[in-house]
Amino acid sequence: MGRMVAWEYALLVRRYQGQGRNFTVSFVWYGPDGSRKDITAYGDTAIAHLNRAGREGWELVSAAEDVNNVQGSTEVHRYHLKRPLN
Repeated sequence: MGRMVAWEYALLVRRYQGQGRNFTVSFVWYGPDGSRKDITAYGDTAIAHLNRAGREGWELVSAAEDVNNVQGSTEVHRYHLKRPLN
């Protein structure tokens, strides 16, 4: 029987909050070790962040979106990633 692959997982969260012309976009990285890091300064689009993660060996496995337009506008996008453990 072949060697089984072990994975580690991470989460990238994009949060858009705004009303009219006033809005903010932030990105937070939740690492496999339980760490939480604001990575907004590394790029202004989800694609920029996903490409950076891809260069580090991460693969996108799922994406989800929550939208709440009751009080202004809030969007939360969650990108679940995995990579093999070394």
